[in-house]
Amino acid sequence: PEREGMFHRGPGLNLTSGQYTAPLAGYYTFSTTLHIARREPRRKRQGCRGSRLRVLICVQSCCQHNSHLESVSRLESSGDLFTISVTGTLYLQAGQYASVFLDNTAGSPLTVQSGSDFSAVLLGV
Repeated sequence: PEREGMFHRGPGLNLTSGQYTAPLAGYYTFSTTLHIARREPRRKRQGCRGSRLRVLICVQSCCQHNSHLESVSRLESSGDLFTISVTGTLYLQAGQYASVFLDNTAGSPLTVQSGSDFSAVLLGV
């Protein structure tokens, strides 16, 4: 919110922890788009086979069946910039939180770039 083009409404988003806490029990639609860069150049011998990114939005940091949203993308060997998104609906009890996790099976460290976003909207109780 301190930068132009960024905003948040309501008391649920904690910018320090990166968690959205549900003020009311209900169905929420969540969305995240992460722009990711490799922090170091890929080595020629470093294979891409099996390398993937998995982004999850999890409730209470538990990424179990029926309590998270997930998207998986293979890493291409030709690029150093990637975008991965996930959107969906989850039910949260009042006081429960949701947060974004990135599972990296790539051989090189990754950095989430500015311009990435995360949103939560109450659909109904």
